[in-house]
Parts: sequence; structure tokens; C-alpha cells
Amino acid sequence: MQNFKGFHSEWNLVCPGGWDYQRITQIIGKATWQKLNKIDAFNLELDFDHALFYPIDGLVQMLADAHYSLEGRNPGLIAVMAEEETLEDVTENKNLALRLNRIDGLFGALMAPQELETNSGRVCWRGQPVSVVFMDFNSDVLLPLQENYDLKPVFQAIKEKRVINPRGIEPLDVKSIFEVITDCCADRFNREIVARTPWTRRFYSRHTEGPGGEAIDDLIEWTRLNWKKLVLKPERGYSGHGVRVGAVNDDIEEAVSLALAAGNYIVQKTVPLAVWAEDIPFMEENGTVSLKTCQTDFRCLIGPGGTLGFICRFGGVPTNVGSGGGVQPLAVLKSDITVREAVAQINETIMNMNPADLGEVTEGQMAMARDYEFNYVLGPIPIALRPRIITEAQIAALNRYSERLWADCLTLETMWMNGELADLITSDEKALEIAQLQPWKGSRAIIASDGLFNFGAGPAPYR
Repeated sequence: MQNFKGFHSEWNLVCPGGWDYQRITQIIGKATWQKLNKIDAFNLELDFDHALFYPIDGLVQMLADAHYSLEGRNPGLIAVMAEEETLEDVTENKNLALRLNRIDGLFGALMAPQELETNSGRVCWRGQPVSVVFMDFNSDVLLPLQENYDLKPVFQAIKEKRVINPRGIEPLDVKSIFEVITDCCADRFNREIVARTPWTRRFYSRHTEGPGGEAIDDLIEWTRLNWKKLVLKPERGYSGHGVRVGAVNDDIEEAVSLALAAGNYIVQKTVPLAVWAEDIPFMEENGTVSLKTCQTDFRCLIGPGGTLGFICRFGGVPTNVGSGGGVQPLAVLKSDITVREAVAQINETIMNMNPADLGEVTEGQMAMARDYEFNYVLGPIPIALRPRIITEAQIAALNRYSERLWADCLTLETMWMNGELADLITSDEKALEIAQLQPWKGSRAIIASDGLFNFGAGPAPYR
């Protein structure tokens, strides 16, 4: 853990997003950097083009390899499957289908699940056999569709192990899984993964051990007394919905009432905000430039062969784009100075620029975002003015971290299949039946770890 500090806040093991948004962020971020350099040279060497800053490339290759393993070098169709109402709006799914079309012999098509059919025993789309399905949603989205559509072709594709991510990984995609790692089973997991996992417990009236090994008689009352250092989250959820953070949300009674009424919540030790904060320049609406302390997270996308790529976000608490957060370009530091020195130099240079010149740069940034249809649920995605800086040594450390996390997820799957996690896994019975059709066992998948990491530019004492 010497090359970077911090913790992962949660894992997404079923359908993590952002793998193409980072590519677009890099294109816009590099162009912005070049424009800023023309205003006032930074005198820094940065690399915006590292392969891991373009995670869609690794995803496309993984899907192509899945096709080849099933169909050899024969041509075929890879289905990019998403919810019907998102087909026109989610840019990265549209781009994934287009990228697959560029591979000789392969064809990518974006579709809703009900568009699949069977023909002569094969799963097809418009009469053409489908070799692989990339499914961008959970089984809890799929199951209600059965009331209105015949989804037998989808379930056949799952049973034939054509679906990525495998449905067998889904039972593990619950935030309470961190309780296994931070409780009595810690010795079964890699030491780094344990060290980077915040103390987590399922939230209900219970006896348990606290973050320091202390006895807790009533977890609910203990949460009230220690709220400033805790966070409440739904066991399953996305975009930060339903999350309450003690350092930000003062009303503990509202947070506890929400968690108890909704059920299936976890309580987790908060990662101190200073661990995952950096100062970023902003162009204000009134034409002035300010330096704001923002929260930054760092998503590692991981496949069977190791790291597929990274995604960098910034904003408030939480940083989720669906909750108003934005994205930040990444750059590898090539100059012979520290990350802290490089970030300070960039911030100072931008803050000293003529606001009118800087306004033209931000307008150009927004114009490029519109050209790339850079939108999400809430509309245009904010983009940070400067890149987040990391080093080659830190990338190597992130690669080791990713490999260890993948291996530990396999350990968790084995524990689940052996019945050791029966009390923890609370999936719907029908969703579990789908999972059992396609066990994971380390087969092709894209999983994500959302890291609240510090690469050296955060405020003291975490720098």
C-alpha cells in the first residue's frame, strides 16, 4: 500500500458503467490541456494516452475473445443488451455496438431483451444467431419483463453461458459482502484487500464487533452515537440513491428512519473526506476562477486477465454521476517531480490565467462534450478542468490490487456455493435461480471497485 493510500467504498460486480465515458473524457481532457498550455505553459510532461485510460478497448477485446471461444473464427453477432427506455440515451452502450462492428467478422447490435428470439434452436436477433450477450442491467430488471414478454431466448443464452457478466456473479453484488471481509473471515482474503475494506455491518438491532474490535450491544444505538464517522447505504443500489453520510448529513434520525423503513441497509465506517479529496480549479458562472476542494473517486475496472482500465470521477458526496458528480481526465506524470508538486504547479498556473481566456477554453470543453453526446441521466456530464495525476509505479500497484480483488471475489463465490453466505445473500429466489443457470467461476466478466484513493495530492495528513 506504499504507492497509494485509501480504501474501496464498494464493488460493482454485475454491470459497472463508465468504461466508454473515460475514453471521451480523455479526448476532451487532452484537447483542453493543449489549449491551456497555449495560454501559459505548464512545463510538465503528461501522458493522457495510457492504454488503461481507455477501458472500452479491454471490454471490446474481452467480448471478442468470448465470441472466439464459443464460435471459433466464424463470424457472429454480439448483442449489447440494455433496458428499452435507455437505448437512445446511454451513449456508451451505443458506442460499444459501433466498436464491435469495426472488428472483422463481428457485428454488434444494441437491443432490448425482448428482441431476442429462437430460430432452429439458436438464440437469434432478427434471424441472425447471437454468439455473446453483454447485459447492462441486473436480474431484478429482467424478471418483471416476463409479465409482458417471452424471455425464454434470454434465459437460454444464460444457460448456454453466452451472457457477460455471468449471472452467477450477481448474488455477490451486495454491499453487505464487506461484512465477510471485515469480520471473522478476514484471514481468508488477501491482506491488501482486507486493509482497504472499510468496516461494514448489516444494519439492524444486533450484537457485533465495532471497527476497533470493541463489543457493540445494539448496532442501531451505537450508530446514533458515532454517526459523524459512519455512512448508511442500501445493500443494493446505484447512483448514490438512499445513501446518508454522517460527515455531510447531520440528521441522524432521518438517516436511521430511512434505513430501517427501507430495510436491507448497511452501516459502514466512513473513509475520511481528506483521504479522497483534491483541489481543482473551476470557472464560475460570474466569470471568476476559484479553487475548490472536491471529492474524487477512482474506479478500477477488472477482468479475468487483470485491469481493463480506470475511471475517475469528482464532485461532492457521493461522487456518482447520477447524483450530480462529474468525470476527470487522467494523466501519467512523466516529469521528475512528485504528484503533489505537479498538481500544485497546474493549479497555480490555471488560477493565474486570464479569466476571459479560460472562459474560451471551458466553452470549447462544453462544445466537445455536446459533440460526443456526453450525457447521463441528469443531462450533460461535468468535466474537471485539470487532469488527475498518477505515476507508472502507482499504475503497477493498482494492477496488483486488481488481481488480488479478482481472486478474493472468487473466494467469496466459493463460500457462497458452499452455503457459507446463506444468511448474507438476500437475493430474490427467482434471481438466485437465474444465477444458478450460469455460475461465474472466474469466467469472463467486467467488475468494478470504487476506490477512495489518494495518489499524493490530497490535503495533509493523507498526502
